[in-house]
Amino acid sequence: MNPLYIIGAVLGTLATSFIVAFALIKDKKQAIGFDRNMKDIDILKRLLKYAKPYWKQFAFVILLVAFTIAADIALPLILGDVADELGEVGFDYFAVLKDAIIYFVVLVISLVCTYLMAVVLQKTGQRIISNMRQQLFVHIENLSHAQLNAIPVGKLVTRVCNDTNSVSMMFTGILVNLVKNIFLTAGFIIAMFSVNAKLTLIVLCFVPFIVLFTIIFRKFSRKAYRNVKNNMTDINTYLSENLSGIKVTQSFNQEATKNNQFLRKNRTLGKALNQEIFVYGVFRPCVYVLYIFTVIAMLWVGANDTISQVSFAGQVIGYSTIVIFYQYIASFFTPIQELAEQFNRMQSAFASSEKIFSILDMQPEIVDSEDAIEMDEIKGDIEFKDVWFAYIPDEWVLKGVSFKVNAGSTCAFVGATGSGKSTILALIVRNYDIQKGQILIDGVDIKKIKISSLRRHFGQMLQDVFVFSGTVKSNIVLRDESITDEQVEEACKYVNADKFINKLEHGLDEEVRERGNNFSAGERQLLSFARTVAHKPSVMILDEATANIDTETEVLIQDSLEKMMNIGTMLIVAHRLSTIQHADNIIVLQSGEILEQGTHQQLLRKKGKYFSLYQLQYKKQLLEAGEA
Repeated sequence: MNPLYIIGAVLGTLATSFIVAFALIKDKKQAIGFDRNMKDIDILKRLLKYAKPYWKQFAFVILLVAFTIAADIALPLILGDVADELGEVGFDYFAVLKDAIIYFVVLVISLVCTYLMAVVLQKTGQRIISNMRQQLFVHIENLSHAQLNAIPVGKLVTRVCNDTNSVSMMFTGILVNLVKNIFLTAGFIIAMFSVNAKLTLIVLCFVPFIVLFTIIFRKFSRKAYRNVKNNMTDINTYLSENLSGIKVTQSFNQEATKNNQFLRKNRTLGKALNQEIFVYGVFRPCVYVLYIFTVIAMLWVGANDTISQVSFAGQVIGYSTIVIFYQYIASFFTPIQELAEQFNRMQSAFASSEKIFSILDMQPEIVDSEDAIEMDEIKGDIEFKDVWFAYIPDEWVLKGVSFKVNAGSTCAFVGATGSGKSTILALIVRNYDIQKGQILIDGVDIKKIKISSLRRHFGQMLQDVFVFSGTVKSNIVLRDESITDEQVEEACKYVNADKFINKLEHGLDEEVRERGNNFSAGERQLLSFARTVAHKPSVMILDEATANIDTETEVLIQDSLEKMMNIGTMLIVAHRLSTIQHADNIIVLQSGEILEQGTHQQLLRKKGKYFSLYQLQYKKQLLEAGEA
């Protein structure tokens, strides 16, 4: 039986099956989120911009690729010469030895070029990814609070770490290998035509099937990779959130529940990875089957023509021709077989690139205006003029708020949760932008001041103090090398932080663990006070800094507050009215509107909302004292 008939039947069956599967999936692509939002060509263009500064390195790599391609094409021809020599009666031993030496030299050159190419690509690729990672981190830093609140931390970590690593494969191998394989394939075809046109046409009969299988595989692999990336992001986000809140999980004995949730997410990721492996496991064997069929067809036609000495286009097939073509077919299909892995990596890189670009394409909501100015000095005059603000459209948090704070004075904000106290403080430093009205600093609209210049003059002390891993000193100076050790020590003494720092074994060089969990809440608060004073702000913001503080620490903090009131303008939000009795102005808020304002004594005489709050807290203190 002619094996060509069997080959045709098998290929026809495979092609039909793949086309049917492709058509069924394609009809559902919109429903299952099959395609990415960005086209591959658009992603590739953006990635190439990162490679542009390193064009010299890539040009050198292309030169090395040219040497390896020439070597890969020449090696089978050398073996063909050896076959011709060995086929002759009384062959020339030295001619064979000469060909063997040439073969060895060409092979060594090819290996050296491959090694140099790998080294250059790895170094260049890592530089590119380092730049991309840095750009991504800086861009995230410039996003507004509203934008950062909308993105889980785990997702951002995945973008900066995991996704950039996936993209690095584009520059360390995929693009160059893609170019190499294209030219290598073209070179093989030209070389095969020069050796024997008939056998080349036999080989090319299988190319349409290769193209068909590759196109179908591309669609399936894209879907599989997107599922993997989405599930990987989901599991990273879950881990980030739950590891941060693991103490709450332990407190409520919910370890089993969280474990089951993680198990479900882990299984979902496992299924996505299995789908990816399945797609890869189908494509690679199919290409190998094509390779085997091509060899069989070549040997069948070649052997028959060699025996019968049939010529085609003036060319006769000999034993050396079959040897050369066997080598060429193996080399011809090797890049195509590797294409499966390259497509896997390419789809991974494209999927990761799209996710990275989705972050980079987010335009920061809070930006400098074109005519924004630098303010080298701020006195601290603050004025709100009919300010309206909403986090969600039409759900107003502030409604026509107007007040003025004189430079050097202390202004306190009082009110129930949700009345707009913390929102006012966030608006002053442009964490958010208002919808209506105007906020002035020293008579200048804050939208006309550069954000970096504006925030440089503010020191913020919040209820939930964030400290970084490092040392006590590094958390105070925040890597600002202009702050001297003497200034750090003075700041610590000024806010009474030296009381506990001096008790530490290493003092200012004491290690601070993640989130400062080796320090109490009061100690972390005193650190934030020292941090603020060390940076010498013109305006200080104190948002619930005395909440959840023990009595002994509160005495230190109270003393620190009285000292800091002499530094500059101070804005305070506090539920404990005892901490704001000496404020120059107290503003009482309710449902986003100013209910009343004045000094502590003035508000008590009015017997309004402030008076009621003060009475409630006074009675509570008496009850606590009685219980004690």
